[in-house]
Amino acid sequence: MDQPNSKDYLPHTVWSKRMDRLADQVGRAISYVWLVLLAVIVINVLMRYVLNEGRIEMEELQWHLYSVGFLLGLGYAYQADAHIRVDVLHEHFSYRAKAWIELYGIVLLLLPFIALILIYSVPFVASSYALAEASASPSGLPLRWLIKATLPLGFSLLLLTVLSRLLRVWSLLFLETSQPTQGDMRAGQ
Repeated sequence: MDQPNSKDYLPHTVWSKRMDRLADQVGRAISYVWLVLLAVIVINVLMRYVLNEGRIEMEELQWHLYSVGFLLGLGYAYQADAHIRVDVLHEHFSYRAKAWIELYGIVLLLLPFIALILIYSVPFVASSYALAEASASPSGLPLRWLIKATLPLGFSLLLLTVLSRLLRVWSLLFLETSQPTQGDMRAGQ
């Protein structure tokens, strides 16, 4: 296992590296959705205000692209440690205290939440697929189940990164023989 550095105090394991690499690849690929979304918004605005022609399918496509970018980017944000945290308090804790807080947060809050989303989103998508659900708008987009499928897919990717983080926290708390100290971490800067 690697020794942690000052930026990332959690050691990597073989499995966490693999999971993080996959999340990183997916996150980088999904980042291009935002460029496509921007293009769709610009085209929609030009069509509406220059050509006086509003298109419902373009508006729905905007919502769908935003949903895909957000849901499939959740795992990447968690893996890159770019999620929201109360850093005012967090930065003053020791590395072991941070790891314990992370462990309890994952096990008691994040994993149950992800489980609920996955349990209820799969039948949600299956029902939409079985009904061949489409947009309620006359010129809206078909295949509504496809956009709904990004919900379990996005949370599955989030689950993968959460499990990676859990392995790393577990490694720091229970498998590391020599725990880094605050001074050791600053010396590595």
